[in-house]
Amino acid sequence: MRAGDQKARRSGRELLEEKAWDPSLRCVQCGYCLPVCPTYQSMGKESASPRGRINLVKLAAEGKMDVIRDLAEPIDLCLGCRACETACPVRVPYGQILEAAKEAVAEERKGAPSPLGERMKEVLLRHLIPHPGRLRLAGAMLWLFQKTGLQSLVLSSGLLRRWSVAADQLGKVLPRVEAPSSRLRRGALLPAQGRKKGRAAFFAGCIMDEVFHGINRSTVALLQQAGWEVIIPGNQRCCGALHAHQGMREKAKQLAKDNIRAFEASGAEIYVNNAGGCGAMLREYDLLFRDEPEWRERAARFVERTRDISEVLVRCGLPPFRREWEGVIVYQDSCHLRHVQKVVEEPRELLRSIPGAVYVEMEGADRCCGSGGIYNLIHFEESMKILEDKMKKVEKAGATTIVTTNPGCHLQMRLGVERMGWTDRIRVRHLVEVLAEVCLEQKILTSVKRS
Repeated sequence: MRAGDQKARRSGRELLEEKAWDPSLRCVQCGYCLPVCPTYQSMGKESASPRGRINLVKLAAEGKMDVIRDLAEPIDLCLGCRACETACPVRVPYGQILEAAKEAVAEERKGAPSPLGERMKEVLLRHLIPHPGRLRLAGAMLWLFQKTGLQSLVLSSGLLRRWSVAADQLGKVLPRVEAPSSRLRRGALLPAQGRKKGRAAFFAGCIMDEVFHGINRSTVALLQQAGWEVIIPGNQRCCGALHAHQGMREKAKQLAKDNIRAFEASGAEIYVNNAGGCGAMLREYDLLFRDEPEWRERAARFVERTRDISEVLVRCGLPPFRREWEGVIVYQDSCHLRHVQKVVEEPRELLRSIPGAVYVEMEGADRCCGSGGIYNLIHFEESMKILEDKMKKVEKAGATTIVTTNPGCHLQMRLGVERMGWTDRIRVRHLVEVLAEVCLEQKILTSVKRS
């Protein structure tokens, strides 16, 4: 039997023993993770906490518990926000343990009948998201769906709700998708404005590019105004975050290799993204290749050059403010921007600098909103419990604008506003949208649109 076959046929328990056993031993069961864990707070049971899940992983690795019967559900119900890592005094690598557990569960489920949630994941993660052409086609179809009024018809008919309450709810808060003709061209090289500081390669993402393309265009415009020549690597693909979080590690590695190649060829000094979840994955590419020295070195160089847009704008400065903002702004942290990338103050610094805006630090801004990638699709009720608590904090702060830095958080917060009936008085905006509105003239965005 070939070594590759042996590796492919390792049991879930063996995977846990190899990848999660040693890291799990670092947990001292102190409980510092409990107050910051959204699922422990909403469900109130030990198996829904980080230390509880670590205990289950350890027992499953020892063969004392069954991977599917005892471990799968607690692991599936984890949002993967990784707030526990920030709170942990002994720095347990919970993210590493969680992804090993996801991989083990996925291995054990091979060949088993798939429930609806698993089928949805299969369609999204294997047959759509990894394929740029299919994604662009899906984006064009969504634009046409909205343009012709079919979206309103389907939502009002209740047909979508019969299939999936989660999809129906999220369908109501999808933003208007831009026409395919307005999209930035992959492979484009856009000039810096003023004195050139260097070349930045822009990571467009999947959902960001297809659903929130206007934010991508504004991101590019802000980079140009800050003095960066911007290239959009043509061969870039999905970051692989959703795949890694769902146990599809080999697929995540394949996507990472494609992105590393594409960005290396860009000739850029920095690689910029505007989505907390994508950026977190990009910044952990080196961890994917622990056992592949050549790729580990290339991934480490990639990680060193990766930046969130807020970091770049704080360092290089914003264009001059051209108008004021009205009302109270609260900021909802992207879990992965805060807890993985450790970017905490930069978005806040930018928001505090906006003339006219009243920035209020929202209670629990660092706590997960319940989006969790596709968590709100496959665990809708659990997600809504967390979101309801978040909306109470928004109301307490007196917010008129909620600012986010991740597409999943953006949609989740829009859903929260919709469910509370606040759409006439509270806006949800990406950080880049706010900055573009107060700093950029429309003609600048139009010029980027035509590039």
